[in-house]
Amino acid sequence: MRQSIVKTKWIKIILLLQFIPLIMFPPSSFGADTQEWWLPVLLAAMAGAAIFQLVVRRSVNLWPWYLISFAQGFNIISRLMMLMPHATFNDNGTQALNIAYLLLSGLSILFSASLLWYTELPEVRLNLLQH
Repeated sequence: MRQSIVKTKWIKIILLLQFIPLIMFPPSSFGADTQEWWLPVLLAAMAGAAIFQLVVRRSVNLWPWYLISFAQGFNIISRLMMLMPHATFNDNGTQALNIAYLLLSGLSILFSASLLWYTELPEVRLNLLQH
């Protein structure tokens, strides 16, 4: 199976899919009354710059790979830091569990961790350079 996921077309598809965990927030996080919107936008811009360097410009430098790792790693850290303040919300005077936020954060953390693992595979980096 590992041989099939390190082919060049799969590498490009998976690199494009890395935007998903970076912007996977409930719609309320992107509202005008909150300042949570800038971090996912900044991390997605970093990932976009790295993808442009790797796929379009075919850069042999390591910094785009480091930028991808930084964006995904910082996504995990920021999700863990925002988990407790967003775990509950006030619903008519009672505290209710914010299941949507917890579920999206958990999925985002798992997706980012798997992308970190995938982009660190030596076969991924070599195959993208060779083709």
